[in-house]
Amino acid sequence: MNNTELLTINEASDWATKYLKKKVSPSNISYLIQYGKVKKIFDGENTKIQKDDLKNYYDSFNGKREIDWKSKLGEDLNWALSFDHVKESETTKHVHRLHPYKGKFIPQLVEYFLDDHVDKFKTEVVFRPGDIVLDPFCGSGTTLVEANELGINAIGIDISIFNSLISKCKIQKYDLPSVYSEIRRITNALKEFIYYSKIAEFETALLEELNIFNSKYFPSPEYKYQVLKRDINPDVYGHEKELIFLPKYYDLITKYQIDIEFPETGNFIDRWFFPSVKKEIYFVYDEIKKINDQSTKEILSLILSRTMRSCRATTHSDLATLKEPQTTTYYCPKHSKICKPLFSILKWWDTYTKDSIKRLAEFDTIRTDTMQVSLVGDSRNINIIDEVMKLNPNFGKKISEQKIKGIFSSPPYVGMIDYHEQHAYAYDLFGFDRHDSLEIGPLYKGQGESAKQSYVEGISEVLINCEKYLSNDYDIFLVANDKYDLYPQIVNKSGMKIIKRYKRPVLNRTERDKGAYSEVIFHIKKDL
Repeated sequence: MNNTELLTINEASDWATKYLKKKVSPSNISYLIQYGKVKKIFDGENTKIQKDDLKNYYDSFNGKREIDWKSKLGEDLNWALSFDHVKESETTKHVHRLHPYKGKFIPQLVEYFLDDHVDKFKTEVVFRPGDIVLDPFCGSGTTLVEANELGINAIGIDISIFNSLISKCKIQKYDLPSVYSEIRRITNALKEFIYYSKIAEFETALLEELNIFNSKYFPSPEYKYQVLKRDINPDVYGHEKELIFLPKYYDLITKYQIDIEFPETGNFIDRWFFPSVKKEIYFVYDEIKKINDQSTKEILSLILSRTMRSCRATTHSDLATLKEPQTTTYYCPKHSKICKPLFSILKWWDTYTKDSIKRLAEFDTIRTDTMQVSLVGDSRNINIIDEVMKLNPNFGKKISEQKIKGIFSSPPYVGMIDYHEQHAYAYDLFGFDRHDSLEIGPLYKGQGESAKQSYVEGISEVLINCEKYLSNDYDIFLVANDKYDLYPQIVNKSGMKIIKRYKRPVLNRTERDKGAYSEVIFHIKKDL
């Protein structure tokens, strides 16, 4: 390597400005070094980087996306908080993937604000080991889990009983050999239950026919290559082949006497699961009810719920947003072949039980001896100490004496998600009471002026109620996509003040819309 290939930070700033035809400041270059986007080289006097290394970053997918998104969303976009360098396996590490949940934030974002590091953006440590943090919109419990990892005590509150169950299952301690023993018992019982039906035989026959058909009409990778070259229109071609295969599908349905009738009315389970799947779900749940240990019963119930979600009668591309029940084989754009709906839960039950045991065991190796509780309640009026006392008197006493250091939470967005309906299958199976009417900013209320005002009132009431349990020098971090600019009004109404905003790009979205999107983390304190 010769010296002409190395640039100081200021030289790199000048070069990048010319290369990109837009201003790139020295601080932008320092950020790339700090977060490992380009390699730092110290020659004994100055910090330098290799010009080719810098060029490669700007030419890369993430580099191009950063430039594009900043042009659309503003130069104040904090790309360090995109966590674009973090692998998907890390954003879903250990118990964070015990159950799907729409609208959760990645653990790295929570860790960034809760841990004890500082950088050019986060200039002070707010939370320390032994502190207590509160999440009044707990969702699936990401804040609770990350708090435990960092040695911080935590309280989560959610109006949804099922959300609270997800959180509880993530943080509670298990006798894993006992859990595994119950899994084996139920799995063996399920296999025996299925053995006396014709489902397994039917599934085997259907898969054999699909493999033959797909090998002929959708050979891999040749078919995908032809689609890429636009020699084949996948929508037209796929639909044609879908119709060709259907007679074979109906022949097998008739041969094995498989019931594919769905009632027009009924609960969620009736409308979205094949009769054979429903029978297996109820069978497994009856077996779970026989378990004496409450924590084991809860984690297996959660695994069954995760299994149910994957076994709904829908296409692979419509799992996040259901449209119509899929009762036949179909062309699947996601897998570029003819796919089928599910007629049995065994495969996914077996997969998710093994995966869950592995994740729980992994979390056990890093969990700290701190206290976390998950409460069901309305954060606008819940008495936090009284409710914690019912579950953990020692923790309740600690909250009374020590006070809560602050909040880290992501409140619901206005008219975006129906938090109860996304898990309707679980509410139906477990018989949980639904509190849809108590949600703040629910989807069914829309995004009109009255919905916005109701949202402002609701979030303000939560902050006012929770402030009673906070220390005088509290810090609140709220993650929000505040496209209607409601949070200044909310914070002012709550008697607080915004002291800083962190604007971050949201890269890992599950929706099909992968366009430029950002959210703001508001740092809020008492208005003295």
